[in-house]
Amino acid sequence: MATHVHQTVSAPAGEAEDASSRRIVVVAAPGRQTLGWVIAVLLAVIAAALVMRLDDAALLRSSLAQSTPTGGGLAAGARSVYAFTGQLDGKTYGLFMMDVDSGTIWCYEIAKGQAGMGSHLKLVAARSWIFDRYLEEFNVAAPTPAEVRQLVEQQQTNRPGAAGPGNQKPPANP
Repeated sequence: MATHVHQTVSAPAGEAEDASSRRIVVVAAPGRQTLGWVIAVLLAVIAAALVMRLDDAALLRSSLAQSTPTGGGLAAGARSVYAFTGQLDGKTYGLFMMDVDSGTIWCYEIAKGQAGMGSHLKLVAARSWIFDRYLEEFNVAAPTPAEVRQLVEQQQTNRPGAAGPGNQKPPANP
């Protein structure tokens, strides 16, 4: 516990002493200034770290998987592969993976193991979508895109009036 010396200073000699002329001086005990110096040093270290931006250099370095090889390109297999989970049916969940570079998607079912065994992954589907994007009408429910186009053209020919947003012709090849 810090001890403080309280000292009452009286008025100088030859002057009248009253209650307003008294002052109390508090002097800190010697050896108790260490905490102040520790705080000052810590603040100086923090200020130096902020000025030198040590937080970027030391704390936020990229991991080895994020760094690029010396060739300048991305590491093989670490480009555009995405993984996400989803529900396959009422009680089954899966892990979907998509490789944007090769244009493939595949799905693993997260299957429960036997008693005492953990879960395991079972490949349930895989396909390439490279050529799927060129299809215009495949496995579509009514109305098909061609039927919608005919309905729009029929509606526009039956509606008289000036050309406006509702009367614009559809593009020749959607």
